[in-house]
Amino acid sequence: MHHTRIIDVMACGATGDGSTLDTPAINRAIETCASKGGGQVFFPPGHYLSGTVVLRSHVSLRLEAGARLMGAPDLSLYQSYSAPAGTPEAKSPEWHRALVLGVNVEDVSIVGEGVIDGQCVFDAHGEEHMRGPHAVLIGSSHDVSIRGISLSDAANYAILIEFSDQIEVRDVKICGGWDGVHFRGWLDRPCKGLSIIGCRFFTGDDAIAGRYA
Repeated sequence: MHHTRIIDVMACGATGDGSTLDTPAINRAIETCASKGGGQVFFPPGHYLSGTVVLRSHVSLRLEAGARLMGAPDLSLYQSYSAPAGTPEAKSPEWHRALVLGVNVEDVSIVGEGVIDGQCVFDAHGEEHMRGPHAVLIGSSHDVSIRGISLSDAANYAILIEFSDQIEVRDVKICGGWDGVHFRGWLDRPCKGLSIIGCRFFTGDDAIAGRYA
C-alpha cells in the first residue's frame, strides 16, 4: 500500500471518549478514504466504542499507541461474513460476527501500537452459550496484513481468516479470548499464503488453529 492520504477518525466525528458509540464516524472515515482511492484511516489516542468496523480495499487502519478500539456490548451492532454455500460454516451465519470485518477486500492492513479490545461481549445464544463476535474476521479476501497491534479479550477468536489468501499476521500480541489466529478453508478452497510471524499468544484456547491452508 503506497497511498499517502491520511484521514483522522476524529475529523469524521469520532469522540474517543469510551462511552459514545463511534461506529458511524469510524466507518464514515473508511468510506471517505476508499472513495478517494485509498490511504490510511488514523486513530489517535483514545477509547473508541464501536460495533462492526467495515474494512474497504486499499485502506489501512492505523491505531496509534494509546488508541483502543472497544467492542460495544449491544450484539445488534455487529455484522457478519457469509461463508460460501455448501461449507459447514454456512450453516451458522451468526457465528461470523466481528468487531473488525473485511469481506471481499484486497490491499488492506491493520497496523500500529494500539489495541483492539473485544471486551468479552457475552452472547447467551452463541457457541457454548457465551461466545460473541470475533475481534477481527477476514473473509473471501486477499493481500491483507495485520502488524504490530495488540488484541485483547476477543469475545470469540482474536483473528479469524476464512477462505482468504496472502494474509500476514506479524508482531501481534493476543491476550485472552479463545483462539489467537484461526483459519478456515475447505477441501477445494484452502487458504493460501498465510504467514504468522513473531507473534505472542496468551490465549484461553489454541494459539493457532484451523483447517485447510
